[in-house]
Amino acid sequence: MKQVMVRYKVKPERVEENEELVRAVYDELRSAAPAGLRYATFKQADGVTFVHVAMHEGDGGALTRLPAFRAFQRDLGDRAEEGPVVSELEQIGAFRLLGDAAAQ
Repeated sequence: MKQVMVRYKVKPERVEENEELVRAVYDELRSAAPAGLRYATFKQADGVTFVHVAMHEGDGGALTRLPAFRAFQRDLGDRAEEGPVVSELEQIGAFRLLGDAAAQ
């Protein structure tokens, strides 16, 4: 299973827009329910830094093919104060980290 974390900082005046685009991705994920994907987004205490964590089997294309995800990515460069930093993660352990995907 591939595990990736993406961190970026948006311009303060674009936080609400970014959150709306992220929520649209989750709306579409609930409808599509792609197998083998776990995905979570967090906003840090500074209010402008976002962290996305994805765990997926295969190439992870189920997420990137979603129209809402493509809309989210489309102008991220304009919304961002600091561009995305992508890190591959190696899980050492976890306990109820993301819970049941159906309950989210």
